[in-house]
This record gives sequence, structure tokens and C-alpha cells, in this order.
Amino acid sequence: MDNIETIVANHYTVGNLDKNIRAGLIATGVDLNKVTVNDLSVVDEFHIGGRAATDYIIKQMALTGREHVLDVGSGIGGAARVIAAQTGCRVSGIDLTYEYVSVAKSLTDLTRQSDKVDFQTASALDMPYDDASFDAAVTIHVAMNIADRAGLYKEIARVLKKGAKFCIYDVMKKGDEPLEFPVPWADTQVSSHLRTPDQVVAHLQDAGFEVGDIDDRTAFANAYFTRRIAAASGTPSPLGPHLIMGASAKQKFTNIRANLDAGRIAPVLIMATRK
Repeated sequence: MDNIETIVANHYTVGNLDKNIRAGLIATGVDLNKVTVNDLSVVDEFHIGGRAATDYIIKQMALTGREHVLDVGSGIGGAARVIAAQTGCRVSGIDLTYEYVSVAKSLTDLTRQSDKVDFQTASALDMPYDDASFDAAVTIHVAMNIADRAGLYKEIARVLKKGAKFCIYDVMKKGDEPLEFPVPWADTQVSSHLRTPDQVVAHLQDAGFEVGDIDDRTAFANAYFTRRIAAASGTPSPLGPHLIMGASAKQKFTNIRANLDAGRIAPVLIMATRK
């Protein structure tokens, strides 16, 4: 790893995350022998919008169930497991953070999906796959940590087949005003590398993608953060994103909402196709 990748991996490393999630499941009355993707949703889909955002992504991708889908920056595997459960697709995920990949594998075993979903620890800039290996790809809140955006999209294009769909759902910048930190993806500006939608489109086109719909999801995000900040203000529930973000969860949610309200950032979904 280079220095920035080390900073990013350390930022997301929690320690005892698998143990804490299992304890949270038990505390909420879930039988560990019967865990479903719905039981995990509140903790393993910690991108903006949670399950509703994952459902929207799946709808936009219009998967048939026959695709092998790549989840770049798969975290602890929530979205990958939901894609597999809802569509029947095989899903492979890669993530830079070793603990996330370990937890992703553990939770996939727990939901009895290991025949459909797999994970590896790897950099999104150098993925361990052959050319044209996948029928579709998704990145959910990943590129915000990656400075080499051109390299990222070229690497994703490399492993996709011609005609493959690529869904990007990321936080993007809307101006040059400095952000308030910490935010969920970074404690400081050092590891935060946002781009505007226009810049992302240009990188995608240069990498060999045809860009389709561009969807600013700000209104959707505002409603989500109103709920999340309220939840973070009370006694923490046994299971939730605070297990991943720690004691600073409320501050991170508050800051990202402030950045949204100030018009500095927006969650944007872009659909593209590999030419």
C-alpha cells in the first residue's frame, strides 16, 4: 500500500467489529442460525440512504440474475449480499481494509450466501482479476478516498466485458469551499478526494465508458440524515453504523449534513456502460 491507502485502511479499521455485530444481533433478538440480509441492513449498508439506496441501485442496474457483478470497495459486504439475494447474481467484492473483508466473509457465512458471494483484500487500482471478467460493476461511496480517479475507472473498465453496466454512487463535490471534518469517509482533507460530477463523467469517458443517467440524490440524502442524526443523539442501539464509525458517528453525520446543506457536496448516482 502507498501512504494514502494505509491512511484509508486505518481509518476504516475498527477492531472486534465481527464480534460486536454478532453481539448486536443477539441483543436485538436475532437467532445467529437464521440471520438474513434484512437483519444486517442497519449496520452493513452504511452508505447514504442505507437499504433504500441499495434497492434503488439494483433497480437502475436492471440485472437479470445471470451476471457476475463486481463490487469495488465492498466494505463489510452489505450491498453485495443484497444484490445476490434480490437478483440471484454472483457477486465478488474487493476492499482495501483487511478487517472489512474478514467481517464480510464472516457475515456472508452467517447469511448462508458463500456459494454466491466472495471477497478479497485488494486495491481498486490493481485488482486481482483477468481482463473482461465481469458483466457488471458497482462502487458505493468508494472513490471519495481515491486521488487517482483516472486510474480507478480505467482499472474497472479493464475487468469489465463490453456492454457491461457500471453504477457509481458516490459523494461528489459541488464547489471549492472546504468541507467540515470529520466525515464518514475521512477524518481530514488528506484522504478526501472528491470530484464534481462533470469531472467524474470526463474520467469515465476517457476510460472507455458511455455515460447515461446522472442522478443528484440530495433530497433523498437530507431525509436520511435527519433520521440518522436523531438516532445517534439517543442511547445507541445494539446494532447500527456507530459500530463502524465509533464514538464520532454523530459528529460525522452532523458534518456531512452541514456540508450537504451548504451546497459543498451531493450524493450522485451515475450509470455508465463499458464500450
